[in-house]
Amino acid sequence: MRALDPIPRPLDHLVSMGLTSDIALISRDQSFDYAALAALVGKMAAMLSNQGLVAGDRIATWLPKTVQACIMPLAAARAGLVHVPINPLLKRAQVAHILADSGARMLITSKGRADTLEAGDCPQSCVLWFEEAVRTDIESAAPLPLSAHDPDMLAAILYTSGSTGKPKGVMLSHANMWLGAISVAHYLALTPADRVLGVLPLSFDYGQNQLLSAWAAGAAAVPLDYLLAKDVAKAVERYQITTLAGVPPLWMQLLDYNWPPDAAARLRRITNSGGALTPALVERLRTYFLAADIYPMYGLTEAFRSTWLDPTLVAAHPTSMGCAIPFAEILVIRADGSVTDDDEPGELVHCGPLVAQGYWNDSDRSAERFRPAPVASSYGGTAVWSGDTVRRDRQGLLYFVGRDDEMIKVSGNRISPSEIEEAAAASGVAAEAVAFGVVDERLGQAVVLVVRGDASSEVVLREHLKRELPGFMMPRDIFWRDSLPRNANGKFDRGAIKAEAAA
Repeated sequence: MRALDPIPRPLDHLVSMGLTSDIALISRDQSFDYAALAALVGKMAAMLSNQGLVAGDRIATWLPKTVQACIMPLAAARAGLVHVPINPLLKRAQVAHILADSGARMLITSKGRADTLEAGDCPQSCVLWFEEAVRTDIESAAPLPLSAHDPDMLAAILYTSGSTGKPKGVMLSHANMWLGAISVAHYLALTPADRVLGVLPLSFDYGQNQLLSAWAAGAAAVPLDYLLAKDVAKAVERYQITTLAGVPPLWMQLLDYNWPPDAAARLRRITNSGGALTPALVERLRTYFLAADIYPMYGLTEAFRSTWLDPTLVAAHPTSMGCAIPFAEILVIRADGSVTDDDEPGELVHCGPLVAQGYWNDSDRSAERFRPAPVASSYGGTAVWSGDTVRRDRQGLLYFVGRDDEMIKVSGNRISPSEIEEAAAASGVAAEAVAFGVVDERLGQAVVLVVRGDASSEVVLREHLKRELPGFMMPRDIFWRDSLPRNANGKFDRGAIKAEAAA
């Protein structure tokens, strides 16, 4: 386990601290020790530098969990570029927005994915570079040496949906990502003997950190693209996995699968974020994975992660978010800016060096979320005001109360209702549409769409949405109405629409 050193370094140094012959990355039938992985990062960085890109340029990747996708966060950082990972589940409309908004100078993807884009989806200033060519050329490249970049330099933009409008890009520095990796590796007590299975998309901060925290600890990362729960169980057994991260819907799928006893007993720790664990789910996890410690966590892309619960406290406090992770200061704040009393609800405010640099090219939304830290903060500076209501008990443990915005969270994916609504409106059969989330036992939430239009057009609408949206955004239910209620300001009365649909 790495020492809890609060001094950040350039992100590309992560796999170069005390190189050993230990395995660093296992990707399908390939494995790389730390020396080989460091060399590969240097070669990829050199290839990027030879493409005419300059420091600060954005480079996007739209890939499954290939070797190139895994090393890109470090290779782009070494080359002085800003990495923009795109969720491989997204489709052309979402990809086009991210490319345009980020001003990406290059997109690395497969030819098959590129063929799904239409004219204008890839900006004229953005060069397409097929992964097939990258794989061929990388072996002959001369490695770029370790960088000496300022840790406050921008290293990545991670796109996450907002409660309104298109996805927004969260700007992360070298320091944000370095300290996040060190923090997680420390409180999870990862060691070089551990193998971490990465099943979450690398475009998510939670998914990307599976790689970075494993490497910060000298452990092995094993990225996995999977279809079924049995694929995860087989990977745990095949690769001798000790550590598995997931979201509540994934745990429910895994618990419904009849695991081989040896595979279930192999896990030593499981971590959860992207939605709260219920007491019933905690109990099932404890009884199914007998040898595994359970780490409930709460995170914000705008601050990477905020809290964790010590596994020794999970049985007694199964619904708690825990307390601040290393390098984070978490305050519960009243509307007047003062700190709440014990058990008094307030807004969760995250302070400290994990706080991101704001939203890319969006000063208005940055000003709403990234504001001066409360007076009580020992860090000061800029804080993330989460918009989430929590309470703190006498032991200092935090509990989630509610979310102020209208985000929908399906299987750990944060979804903006407006993205679904805009796609429905573009179908030509929906005059107006309102999307919201409802509780779903397996998914956490499911999408419900209420449409003003003719119900006989539902097949047309569903086919259109299937073409334009990733699967996790597809509505479970569509309700058709002759009119949709509005409030005094002329906006949709979402509360009334949701209540009527649920009736």
